Amino acid sequence: MSFFKRLRESVAQKTEAVTQKFMTGLSKTSNNLVGAINDLFAGRAKIDEDFYEELEEILITADVGVQTTMELVERLRDEVKRQKIKDPQELRPILSELIGEMMDVAGEDHDLRLKENELTVILFVGVNGVGKTTTIGKLAHRFKSEGKKVVLAAGDTFRAGAIDQLETWGQRVGVDVIKHQAGADPAAVIYDGIQAAKSRKADILLCDTAGRLQNKVNLMEELKKVFRVIRREVPDGPHEVLLVLDATTGQNALIQAKQFGEAVDVSGIVLTKLDGTAKGGIVIAISHEMKIPVKLVGLGEKADDLQDFDKEQFLHALFKEMIDANETD
Repeated sequence: MSFFKRLRESVAQKTEAVTQKFMTGLSKTSNNLVGAINDLFAGRAKIDEDFYEELEEILITADVGVQTTMELVERLRDEVKRQKIKDPQELRPILSELIGEMMDVAGEDHDLRLKENELTVILFVGVNGVGKTTTIGKLAHRFKSEGKKVVLAAGDTFRAGAIDQLETWGQRVGVDVIKHQAGADPAAVIYDGIQAAKSRKADILLCDTAGRLQNKVNLMEELKKVFRVIRREVPDGPHEVLLVLDATTGQNALIQAKQFGEAVDVSGIVLTKLDGTAKGGIVIAISHEMKIPVKLVGLGEKADDLQDFDKEQFLHALFKEMIDANETD
């Protein structure tokens, strides 16, 4: 069975509403990336060095990243030689399948790791402006609607308005928010959040953290301190350390992923605003270069537009035009 056919059949077994969210959310990237690739394949009569150079430019422009692009094109060259391919049109499913393979993370698990019948602690990290607090609010909404008891800890004590923003989400969703005064020690807030979650028999504690400090304390050292406090109070926690990245920032998101990955043990990526960019190729770059699974993606403004990442849904939405064209051929 062809790669495109397997992809279509797999997605057909999933929720139509979720499929539509991925289709809509990735439309800009699909039009940009796949539209350009289709034009290249249709406009070239042969596979030569100019063809490869133009493909590299298309992939890099879509924020697939230089390193990932070079590896991808090299693997495509190998397949062309191995299968003795002459017609660029024959490369459509091969390129798509190679991208899927490069997104594989060893031992990947895109599901959130939630504890059964005991407290789950999820720590959110990332720079200011990427959507950490909004992501926490949307995730709290989801967990609350699933019948779970949720507590929020306002650990971003340095950004003006961060505490108020989280408290607004708490009121909107109907969950408790543990907070201190602005400028307080973030680790102390998280400690109090853990104690409150335990005493209230909460299922999940969602912890916000600072993205930038307004004093001379090193942000990464501050995060390590928060991590140590959680580990002391909940020995197997935090159960998730989710790095929130803004998809619209492209390669800056990849740089941030590397910086935070060096400071704390990041277990998963949240990519916000994926619907707002034509450069969603950053998902491919992060998956391949960081070897960290993307766990959640923001595909719109509504609370339920924060979706669990599904690689097959992602690839189907990205390459739907190719899939349709392949079936027509």
